[in-house]
Amino acid sequence: MRAFEYFTATDSKHAVALLAEHAPARVLAGGTDLLADLKASTHPLKTVVDISRASDMRTIEVNARGLCIGALVTHTEIMASKVIRDMFPALVDAAHTIGAVQTRNLGTLGGNLVTAVPSVDSGPTLVALDALVTIAGPAGNRSMPLAEFFTGPRKTALKPDELLVEIVVPKENLNKPAHFLKMGLRKGQALALVNAASSLWIEPKKSTCKNVRIALGAVAPTVIRAKTAEKFLEGRAATPENFAEAGRLAVEDARPISDMRASAEYRKDIVAVLTKRTLAAACAQVGAAKAPKGARK
Repeated sequence: MRAFEYFTATDSKHAVALLAEHAPARVLAGGTDLLADLKASTHPLKTVVDISRASDMRTIEVNARGLCIGALVTHTEIMASKVIRDMFPALVDAAHTIGAVQTRNLGTLGGNLVTAVPSVDSGPTLVALDALVTIAGPAGNRSMPLAEFFTGPRKTALKPDELLVEIVVPKENLNKPAHFLKMGLRKGQALALVNAASSLWIEPKKSTCKNVRIALGAVAPTVIRAKTAEKFLEGRAATPENFAEAGRLAVEDARPISDMRASAEYRKDIVAVLTKRTLAAACAQVGAAKAPKGARK
């Protein structure tokens, strides 16, 4: 590893100032991805900005905007949070699939999202919950849907002097039933062949699906929404047959590749199965979930 300049940020504003002054720089949070990249990279690195001590990016809270998770919250902290466990067990399930215990202890939610690999495990559930990201820059903060934050494999909407500071599940989706599943070549420490998450409300009187969201990972350059399947389910009865048809339709939205881990056809089969199962599991949570006022409108 070659020598580089190293700066420690005290909070998010200081971090943005350092990034603006020393761009292009790499950001160090948990380091689980960055340190591996630095050791393997043949490209010279000039500057690293360490944001791990920025306490203003470590909060988990519910406020008027919804569930707000700081970008420096670790996967272990997500798993331990009573707020997240009660509202969104799917986020806990996704965090549990990320790496080993050591990785989850150090790795951060923001860092996992910023890597923007197509198989990112924290992405599908958040996309299925219409999560927003808050981005800080020299001109102030801006917000955008997480689904638009991913622009390509290992590419995001972040500018060189910007920083992901917060992830927000909007208030209208608090307690929305959701489920996450991942298929890998082994149970632990595996990249996803396919991962999927679904969320939905059920219209009580008609038992029909409302506000359906289906998100898929590892089957396109970025995490995607299966909009064909979502459109099919909207307003239809929450039945196993309709969930199975939604799974079939989700395959039409997927664009998987064949590689050394699996063929495209096998991945398509997995998409159909995981979509059906995540929808059924989310539906099974409906009796215990209560939508915020106006969420079903």
